[in-house]
Amino acid sequence: MQIIYILWLRQIKRYFRSRSRIMGSLGQPLLLLLALGYGFGPIYQKAGGGNYIQFLAPGIISMGILFTAVFSGIEIIWDKQFGFLKETLVAPVSRLKIMVGRTLGGGTVAILQGLIVLLISLIVGFRPENIYFLPLTLVFMALIALFFTALGTAIASVLEDMQGFQRIMNFLLMPLFFLSGALFPLQGLPKAVMAIASVNPLSYGVDGLRGTLIGGAHFGLLTDFSVLGLLTVIVLVIGSFLFSKIEI
Repeated sequence: MQIIYILWLRQIKRYFRSRSRIMGSLGQPLLLLLALGYGFGPIYQKAGGGNYIQFLAPGIISMGILFTAVFSGIEIIWDKQFGFLKETLVAPVSRLKIMVGRTLGGGTVAILQGLIVLLISLIVGFRPENIYFLPLTLVFMALIALFFTALGTAIASVLEDMQGFQRIMNFLLMPLFFLSGALFPLQGLPKAVMAIASVNPLSYGVDGLRGTLIGGAHFGLLTDFSVLGLLTVIVLVIGSFLFSKIEI
């Protein structure tokens, strides 16, 4: 358990030491929240959708978690190149514990990022409808963070260079985000788009956040939790296997 704690703490320290990284990762969510929230707000309201900031904020919170969680995997490649990973892997502990420690660390950082976006959302006008559901909100934030941290770790485990990782992530992340219902309701979508959204893991995370923060989950909170929880376990197992195959 000590190695898990050490790796978890190392990820947290890295996060707080890098102020530019914190500000950079907040820039895009903040821009979308302000530009889309206030830009499309009047149109959304005239269409009978209500307050667009209320609808948009859970999706932007999921975005902050998504990008931070996935790109925590790049630290594996960084550690490969600078030798820290080799020192970690030769330690007399199982690679599973190392994987768990890194995933928990990256997931915690992603949750912190999501909480910061939530605070910003409150400043710009978002208001949760039921504060008693906030613990469930944290549960869904944790599931999103752990799933995508494990996914980033799994992909980084089989790559050797940062450029390749960034290309793959850029190819995956934008479709995952835009087809998750983060920016638009899932009701009434064309069947093809709805089919894609239904197999998108982030859709269930966004839906869970929206359901706990403002009510009206599209899939249902139980479905969101079950699907996202199961997928998180599966990706953690796959990520642990791929991480165990890293050669040093």
